[in-house]
Amino acid sequence: MLPDRDAAEQAAQELGERFGTDEEPRILRDALAGEDDAEDAQWLVLLHDEREALDPGELDAFAGEWEGWREEP
Repeated sequence: MLPDRDAAEQAAQELGERFGTDEEPRILRDALAGEDDAEDAQWLVLLHDEREALDPGELDAFAGEWEGWREEP
């Protein structure tokens, strides 16, 4: 999760460039549960790796550079 849209867009672009993904990563606004204030929203960078071609450890390290984490569905 990232604090604003600009950071999410920058992370998505760098993710695509660094890992050469087949599809472009998407960003999604995620409002925190129970919060009415739009400023409390976080931003997610979504990437589907259906072929499982990307190394999970490298993705974890990338997420850590952005002070985030990787989740699997």
